[in-house]
Amino acid sequence: MIDVIMVVLQVLLAVIGVYQFSLSLAGIIKKKNKVRHEPKKTFAVLVAAHNEETVVGALVENLLKLKYPRDMYDIFVICDNCTDNTANIVRSYEGVYACERTNPTLRGKGYAIEWMLKELWKHPRQYDAIVMFDADNLASPEFLSEMNNDLCNGARVIQGYLDTKNPHDSWITAAYGVTYWYCNRLWQLSRRNLNMANFLGGTGMCFETALLKEMGWGATSLVEDLEFTARCVSRGVYPVFNYDAKVFDEKPLTFKASSRQRLRWMQGHFTVARRYFFPLLWKSIKERNLAKFDMALYTITVYTVLTTFLLSAVLWVDAAFFDGPNIMTFYQFFPPWIPIVSLLATCVTFILALILEGVKSWRIYVSLITFPIFLLSWWPITVYAFFTQNNKTWSHTEHTRVVRLEEVQSEQAS
Repeated sequence: MIDVIMVVLQVLLAVIGVYQFSLSLAGIIKKKNKVRHEPKKTFAVLVAAHNEETVVGALVENLLKLKYPRDMYDIFVICDNCTDNTANIVRSYEGVYACERTNPTLRGKGYAIEWMLKELWKHPRQYDAIVMFDADNLASPEFLSEMNNDLCNGARVIQGYLDTKNPHDSWITAAYGVTYWYCNRLWQLSRRNLNMANFLGGTGMCFETALLKEMGWGATSLVEDLEFTARCVSRGVYPVFNYDAKVFDEKPLTFKASSRQRLRWMQGHFTVARRYFFPLLWKSIKERNLAKFDMALYTITVYTVLTTFLLSAVLWVDAAFFDGPNIMTFYQFFPPWIPIVSLLATCVTFILALILEGVKSWRIYVSLITFPIFLLSWWPITVYAFFTQNNKTWSHTEHTRVVRLEEVQSEQAS
């Protein structure tokens, strides 16, 4: 019986792997033809901040310099349960709103956004769209212009290109950088090219105001971005990816801080999987809709990671303690070169993504040596998240380093 279970699960994982690899190939080509529009849309730019006195000033200064008519966007910083100087720093900038929220019970970014949107609907000025950033971010000068283009072209939810502003700080930040470049090119761009739904990434997001008023925010899990994406796709609203609207995110420097952040992601991911997988799967079958099937599959990524670990652990135990192999595997039915080719294809896709994204830093390519450690570390994190998935406590990532956009652009060019 265990042989049947092992083979069936391995077949399912192999099919999912082939499916994802096939889709990723659509991201190799980057389409150049874009329809551009004069500034037409007005924006409320929201910044989620919790005790971010160190970095919030750099972002506000960055946003004030965007290449978009200054009278067509306003900046609102959500000072959420702050006990430091964040609000006073924000108020020191003319025309920037410091919106202070204190709620020790409903903590976390999702709740802060929900509160801010309700306040915004009462604001004297109304906007065509809402843009959201985190306090540690930096945005490319053309960010709002790119959002304006997509909104004018009919998009209702848009995700910008997520990049890292500190990939050279440690082997952990380098691993995040590789992951981001891979996902932008071979996950997000491929789905944009295929007219499928893209996935929101928690920051650098843009929403049509009418849609937010129609749907409500309602995304208060630990992964509010994934939850809102699932809600959109379920309603037939497909987020789109804008490759040219870059936002730079600061990543944790240490393995411990990274593990804490990723644990929160995985805990929230389990919640979203429980809520949305079967409804999305049923709709995809009923409507014969590939985009909804793809979204359903994405919600259970956390379970594919968990299953991969468990299957691997069973085989390792069998080999180490029972003089295995005693358990049947899917790969026994194929020539021995098949798993080798599969492994090489996985490695090549990451290198290909770096080349396609024009990454020139030799340090990033050297970091690929330790990158497998980062990937394998998802396994114990996911296992722990499975047993603690009902923990709804928001884990705040502390940011201590100020980086300006000019520094990021200079480092990328070198």
